[in-house]
Amino acid sequence: MAYHKETLKFEMKEVVFVKPSSSIPSSILSLSDFDHRTDCNGIGQIIFVYQSSNIDSSNNKLDPFFVIKEALSKALLYYYPLAGRLVENGDGKLSVHLEPNHGVPLIEAIANCYLSSLQYLDGNDVEIANKLAFDLPLQDKNGQQYPLVMKVTKFLCGGFTIGLGISHVVSDGFGVAQFFKAMNELACGKSEPSIKPVWERERVLMGSINKQPFQDPMGIDTGAISPYLPTSNLVHGCIKVNGEDIRRLKMSLMKEFVYNDKTMKQNITALDCVMAYVWRSRAKALNQSYDGKTRLSIMTGVRKYLVDPPFPKGYYGNAVVDVYVVLTVKELNGKPLSEIAMLINMSKKGASNSDYIKKSINTIYPSLDDFNHESGAVVSLTDWRHLGYMEMGDLAGNKLVNMVPAPCNLFGMVDLFILTPPSKLDSSMKEGVRVFTSLPSDAMQKFIEEMNNLNKTIDSFTTQSIWWPNAKL
Repeated sequence: MAYHKETLKFEMKEVVFVKPSSSIPSSILSLSDFDHRTDCNGIGQIIFVYQSSNIDSSNNKLDPFFVIKEALSKALLYYYPLAGRLVENGDGKLSVHLEPNHGVPLIEAIANCYLSSLQYLDGNDVEIANKLAFDLPLQDKNGQQYPLVMKVTKFLCGGFTIGLGISHVVSDGFGVAQFFKAMNELACGKSEPSIKPVWERERVLMGSINKQPFQDPMGIDTGAISPYLPTSNLVHGCIKVNGEDIRRLKMSLMKEFVYNDKTMKQNITALDCVMAYVWRSRAKALNQSYDGKTRLSIMTGVRKYLVDPPFPKGYYGNAVVDVYVVLTVKELNGKPLSEIAMLINMSKKGASNSDYIKKSINTIYPSLDDFNHESGAVVSLTDWRHLGYMEMGDLAGNKLVNMVPAPCNLFGMVDLFILTPPSKLDSSMKEGVRVFTSLPSDAMQKFIEEMNNLNKTIDSFTTQSIWWPNAKL
């Protein structure tokens, strides 16, 4: 049964507020210097897709909404700050306020189709993903933001999706995965999470009183411009690159070093190669000004690098910094791709330097409202492949087969690339990667063409687009 936009409908239930399974006293919790990055003050929404254990029948014994509601309540006993409210203090910083009557907004929806008709979100346009996300107000009646929101959508086949939205202020991707794993464990009957969560944000309050404004490594008024930007006509897309193609791309770039009689000081990774090609392809697709600069910002985790003081086990707050590569568009298009990959590899190593980490903490970043996302000169990249999202077990008797970012709020900006693992249902994508991004509609078509031209870098390289059915990738 194929889906059609005009016939796809959802029956929406009333919002319920899920409280911790035991009462939590009133309190105010501080956030860390990592959490206080104003450019991360927003909700990011992820859709988890569960295939029914019996795809021909909806007669499952367990009601997924009830199972998830109960598991969420149990998890909030350990992750109780997520039931609170984010409140702005007099100094402009946020803190988490907790009251006994607080809870996480959870809504149930019922779709009039089978998940298979949506190809388990591995072959449909982004509008469907947004419909499965929590799309009600993200603040309470007092204007205070919820740290966590959730939506469960049930389908005729018995499968379901979970739309999980969480504020980047309270947790990074690693912390979100830790929380979601705990909820899964409690839903499966465990008495407590395998990893006990730790708040203790005061242990990583390492910033200086005299913080410095962000100094853009591109400089002032030097960013590349695009004839397609600014625009409100953005297309949200995803390109698939399979594991074998990535391996062959990496081998071709390593051979390029030998051909150019250069010495490779360290091994480039497969991720470095993919990022280099995607960055260049995007610049070409946007037809960016040749003499302007473009900045690749890579969000990098630093949990294992920070030892003074170290992060406690179970810490689920933010622990990321950005590392940068800045080139003119002329350099990006003209340098050997292997050299671009090497620059990316070298930049990532900066995240292991404690001085670099402390400098990042002592930087005042522009807010989401103040940052110029529409110029197109900046590319921000985040890698979700190793966060463990796709390693979760069954839930309510159903199997997790896919997860995708919903490009609304934080995840729908023109400067963002998100790398995710492939759907479990696509056997052709073993060890592959999906690249989610947003571009002007004309530029998206050109971006797909550039990705298709990857076969000129290595023999018979093939990619696929899942949002553009007519693209030959």
